[in-house]
Amino acid sequence: MSRSTADPEAAFRELFRATYDDLLCFVERRISPAVADDVVAEVFLTAWRRFDDVPVARDEARAWLFTVAHNTLRNRHRSESRQRGLALRILREPDPAVGAEADGVAARVDLVRAWQHLSPDDQQVLTLTVFEGLTGPQAAKVLSISRPAFSLRLLRARRRLRHHLYQETVTTADTPRPGAIAEIGTTA
Repeated sequence: MSRSTADPEAAFRELFRATYDDLLCFVERRISPAVADDVVAEVFLTAWRRFDDVPVARDEARAWLFTVAHNTLRNRHRSESRQRGLALRILREPDPAVGAEADGVAARVDLVRAWQHLSPDDQQVLTLTVFEGLTGPQAAKVLSISRPAFSLRLLRARRRLRHHLYQETVTTADTPRPGAIAEIGTTA
Protein backbone atom coordinates (compact mmCIF):
# COMPACT_ATOMS: atom_id res chain seq x y z
CA MET A 1 0.00 0.00 0.00
CA SER A 2 1.38 3.40 -0.90
CA ARG A 3 1.15 6.57 1.17
CA SER A 4 -0.98 9.33 -0.20
CA THR A 5 -0.04 12.00 2.34
CA ALA A 6 1.51 15.17 0.98
CA ASP A 7 3.98 15.42 3.87
CA PRO A 8 5.94 12.16 4.34
CA GLU A 9 8.08 13.75 7.07
CA ALA A 10 5.02 14.52 9.19
CA ALA A 11 3.70 11.00 8.62
CA PHE A 12 7.07 9.53 9.60
CA ARG A 13 7.25 11.69 12.74
CA GLU A 14 3.78 10.49 13.72
CA LEU A 15 4.77 6.86 13.13
CA PHE A 16 7.90 7.42 15.21
CA ARG A 17 5.96 8.95 18.12
CA ALA A 18 3.32 6.23 18.01
CA THR A 19 5.67 3.24 17.88
CA TYR A 20 9.02 4.22 19.42
CA ASP A 21 8.33 3.12 23.00
CA ASP A 22 6.85 -0.24 21.95
CA LEU A 23 9.71 -0.88 19.57
CA LEU A 24 12.32 0.03 22.20
CA CYS A 25 10.73 -2.40 24.70
CA PHE A 26 10.67 -5.10 22.03
CA VAL A 27 14.37 -4.63 21.32
CA GLU A 28 15.43 -4.26 24.97
CA ARG A 29 13.92 -7.66 25.77
CA ARG A 30 16.24 -9.20 23.18
CA ILE A 31 19.52 -7.31 23.52
CA SER A 32 21.48 -5.26 26.02
CA PRO A 33 19.77 -1.96 26.83
CA ALA A 34 23.10 -0.26 26.14
CA VAL A 35 22.77 -0.95 22.40
CA ALA A 36 18.97 -1.08 22.12
CA ASP A 37 18.76 2.60 21.12
CA ASP A 38 21.21 1.97 18.26
CA VAL A 39 19.13 -0.93 16.98
CA VAL A 40 15.92 1.10 17.18
CA ALA A 41 17.62 3.97 15.34
CA GLU A 42 18.70 1.54 12.63
CA VAL A 43 15.12 0.26 12.34
CA PHE A 44 13.74 3.76 11.93
CA LEU A 45 16.44 4.57 9.40
CA THR A 46 15.32 1.55 7.40
CA ALA A 47 11.70 2.67 7.79
CA TRP A 48 12.58 6.13 6.49
CA ARG A 49 14.51 4.76 3.52
CA ARG A 50 11.68 2.37 2.67
CA PHE A 51 8.81 4.55 3.84
CA ASP A 52 6.67 3.65 0.84
CA ASP A 53 6.87 0.00 1.97
CA VAL A 54 5.66 0.76 5.50
CA PRO A 55 1.96 -0.10 5.80
CA VAL A 56 -0.37 2.83 6.38
CA ALA A 57 -2.44 1.14 9.10
CA ARG A 58 -0.82 1.73 12.51
CA ASP A 59 -1.02 -1.90 13.68
CA GLU A 60 0.40 -3.18 10.42
CA ALA A 61 3.15 -0.54 10.49
CA ARG A 62 4.01 -1.56 14.06
CA ALA A 63 4.27 -5.21 13.02
CA TRP A 64 6.39 -4.20 10.01
CA LEU A 65 8.78 -2.30 12.31
CA PHE A 66 8.99 -5.29 14.67
CA THR A 67 9.90 -7.49 11.70
CA VAL A 68 12.65 -5.08 10.66
CA ALA A 69 13.88 -4.99 14.29
CA HIS A 70 13.91 -8.79 14.44
CA ASN A 71 15.94 -8.99 11.23
CA THR A 72 18.29 -6.24 12.41
CA LEU A 73 18.89 -8.12 15.67
CA ARG A 74 19.53 -11.37 13.80
CA ASN A 75 22.06 -9.61 11.56
CA ARG A 76 23.74 -8.06 14.60
CA HIS A 77 23.96 -11.43 16.37
CA ARG A 78 25.40 -13.11 13.27
CA SER A 79 27.96 -10.33 12.89
CA GLU A 80 28.99 -10.54 16.55
CA SER A 81 29.26 -14.32 16.29
CA ARG A 82 31.49 -14.04 13.20
CA GLN A 83 33.68 -11.48 14.94
CA ARG A 84 34.06 -13.66 18.04
CA GLY A 85 34.93 -16.59 15.80
CA LEU A 86 37.46 -14.48 13.97
CA ALA A 87 39.04 -13.35 17.22
CA LEU A 88 39.32 -16.97 18.36
CA ARG A 89 40.76 -18.02 15.00
CA ILE A 90 43.37 -15.26 15.25
CA LEU A 91 44.35 -16.57 18.65
CA ARG A 92 44.52 -20.21 17.52
CA GLU A 93 46.30 -19.83 14.16
CA PRO A 94 50.05 -19.99 14.46
CA ASP A 95 52.05 -17.32 12.72
CA PRO A 96 54.59 -19.11 10.48
CA ALA A 97 57.13 -16.31 10.86
CA VAL A 98 56.97 -16.31 14.64
CA GLY A 99 56.26 -19.98 15.33
CA ALA A 100 56.01 -20.90 18.97
CA GLU A 101 58.27 -18.15 20.26
CA ALA A 102 57.01 -16.70 23.52
CA ASP A 103 57.01 -13.11 22.24
CA GLY A 104 54.91 -14.06 19.24
CA VAL A 105 52.38 -15.87 21.38
CA ALA A 106 52.20 -13.00 23.83
CA ALA A 107 51.76 -10.51 20.99
CA ARG A 108 48.83 -12.56 19.64
CA VAL A 109 47.20 -12.72 23.06
CA ASP A 110 47.64 -8.96 23.43
CA LEU A 111 46.15 -8.42 19.97
CA VAL A 112 43.11 -10.57 20.73
CA ARG A 113 42.52 -8.78 24.02
CA ALA A 114 42.86 -5.39 22.32
CA TRP A 115 40.49 -6.56 19.55
CA GLN A 116 37.87 -7.49 22.14
CA HIS A 117 37.91 -3.94 23.51
CA LEU A 118 36.97 -2.50 20.11
CA SER A 119 33.40 -1.66 19.25
CA PRO A 120 31.67 -3.85 16.66
CA ASP A 121 31.88 -0.92 14.20
CA ASP A 122 35.65 -0.64 14.64
CA GLN A 123 36.03 -4.41 14.27
CA GLN A 124 33.92 -4.29 11.13
CA VAL A 125 36.03 -1.68 9.30
CA LEU A 126 39.26 -3.44 10.24
CA THR A 127 37.83 -6.82 9.22
CA LEU A 128 36.70 -5.53 5.83
CA THR A 129 40.14 -4.22 4.94
CA VAL A 130 42.54 -6.54 6.75
CA PHE A 131 40.79 -9.91 6.70
CA GLU A 132 38.42 -9.57 3.76
CA GLY A 133 41.04 -7.77 1.65
CA LEU A 134 38.67 -5.08 0.37
CA THR A 135 39.97 -1.75 -0.84
CA GLY A 136 38.76 1.43 0.81
CA PRO A 137 36.21 2.20 -1.92
CA GLN A 138 34.92 -1.39 -1.87
CA ALA A 139 34.55 -1.43 1.91
CA ALA A 140 32.84 1.98 1.81
CA LYS A 141 30.35 0.57 -0.67
CA VAL A 142 29.68 -2.45 1.57
CA LEU A 143 28.88 -0.09 4.46
CA SER A 144 26.94 2.32 2.21
CA ILE A 145 29.08 5.28 3.23
CA SER A 146 31.35 7.63 1.34
CA ARG A 147 35.02 6.81 0.76
CA PRO A 148 36.22 9.69 2.99
CA ALA A 149 33.85 8.58 5.77
CA PHE A 150 35.22 5.05 5.54
CA SER A 151 38.82 6.32 5.59
CA LEU A 152 38.07 8.31 8.72
CA ARG A 153 36.42 5.30 10.41
CA LEU A 154 39.37 3.10 9.49
CA LEU A 155 41.86 5.65 10.81
CA ARG A 156 39.99 5.93 14.11
CA ALA A 157 39.60 2.15 14.42
CA ARG A 158 43.35 1.68 13.90
CA ARG A 159 44.12 4.32 16.52
CA ARG A 160 41.78 2.70 19.03
CA LEU A 161 43.26 -0.74 18.34
CA ARG A 162 46.79 0.62 18.80
CA HIS A 163 45.69 2.33 22.01
CA HIS A 164 44.15 -0.89 23.40
CA LEU A 165 47.12 -2.91 22.21
CA TYR A 166 49.52 -0.54 23.94
CA GLN A 167 47.46 -0.77 27.14
CA GLU A 168 47.52 -4.59 26.95
CA THR A 169 51.25 -4.74 26.43
CA VAL A 170 51.92 -2.27 29.25
CA THR A 171 49.74 -4.26 31.66
CA THR A 172 51.19 -7.64 30.70
CA ALA A 173 54.85 -6.69 30.43
CA ASP A 174 57.30 -4.06 31.52
CA THR A 175 57.67 -2.71 27.99
CA PRO A 176 55.38 -2.90 24.98
CA ARG A 177 56.28 -5.19 22.11
CA PRO A 178 56.75 -2.75 19.22
CA GLY A 179 56.45 -5.50 16.63
CA ALA A 180 52.82 -6.11 17.56
CA ILE A 181 52.00 -2.42 17.38
CA ALA A 182 53.77 -1.95 14.05
CA GLU A 183 51.82 -4.90 12.55
CA ILE A 184 48.51 -3.09 13.04
CA GLY A 185 49.69 0.20 11.64
CA THR A 186 50.73 -1.19 8.29
CA THR A 187 47.73 -3.32 7.36
CA ALA A 188 45.07 -2.34 4.80
